[in-house]
Amino acid sequence: MKQAILVNGVPASGKSSVTGLLTAFLAAHDVAAVPLALDTVKEGLYAHIGTGDRDHNRMLGRASYHAIFASIAAFPASLVPVVDAWHGFQPEAVLREHVARAGIERVLEVWCAVSGETAAARYRARAGTRHAGHLPASYADELFELAERARPMALGPVFTLDTQRPVDPSAFDALLDALRAPPQPR
Repeated sequence: MKQAILVNGVPASGKSSVTGLLTAFLAAHDVAAVPLALDTVKEGLYAHIGTGDRDHNRMLGRASYHAIFASIAAFPASLVPVVDAWHGFQPEAVLREHVARAGIERVLEVWCAVSGETAAARYRARAGTRHAGHLPASYADELFELAERARPMALGPVFTLDTQRPVDPSAFDALLDALRAPPQPR
């Protein structure tokens, strides 16, 4: 059965840190996990296509998202993709289409819960160190509001982490159990 883990949360919610911890945790438990980050793909596109305005940034985000799930479609079921992205940047139907096209039968989601205040402060702090194609520090004001209303996609079980505090890897135990659970009859 092909499975995928979505590490989801607004920008600056700690997704990349969680993805790194989760991938290492899964490897230590003999799960072949492959991290795939939207920003990594998008930054590769910036290098070859260039940066632009917000619409250009969104277009590259959609292209990166599509490329990630197209890659997953070629994965054997023994590999577990860990997709690091703000999955709420597009309608849920788009995610569902990508999941179906990739042949993913079970979706597990790690929700990186963070307050608007923390997300905005983190975004401002890192804005000067990120690739110029990302939105500027002024996006933090909009991010504050987004973080207050954002919710998980919930296409499968959701494992919520408070990413305002250091994450204890034992928080992934329940996710590992769900990943190893036999498929449910349809």
